[in-house]
Amino acid sequence: MLFVKPSQGTNKNKLNYLFMMRIAGITIPENKRLEIALTAVYGIGRVRAQKILSEAKVDSGKKANDLKPAEENEIRKLVEKYRIEGDLKREVSGNIKRLKDIKAYRGLRHAHGLPSRGQRTKTNSRTRRGNIRKTMGSGRKKVEKK
Repeated sequence: MLFVKPSQGTNKNKLNYLFMMRIAGITIPENKRLEIALTAVYGIGRVRAQKILSEAKVDSGKKANDLKPAEENEIRKLVEKYRIEGDLKREVSGNIKRLKDIKAYRGLRHAHGLPSRGQRTKTNSRTRRGNIRKTMGSGRKKVEKK
């Protein structure tokens, strides 16, 4: 749990602090439903977030700032069972590096910056190839008015 001073709208004499939920170094947004907020962590999607919340016996409609500390700790414990954030990113980049090292077809596609899952490249995949063009009109230039 992280304590943060509120920015506006509070009495300076009172020491009011907001509680922010953090998991694996990621701040969970407190104004979203937990089911959606947990997806801010790399490696947790909607289905896994629902599974975690059902195992922790927490309502998925609850917001992060409405959680009790015991519920928050239970969610944190269940999330840290999975491979998330840095470990997962390291594993994915290691897999891609392995494909490149053994000169597999998919590895070569990654190395050349082309789609690696069989998509066509003649007309699509402009963003992957770095060939971003502005759409042309009819080809005729507009006549300037004097």
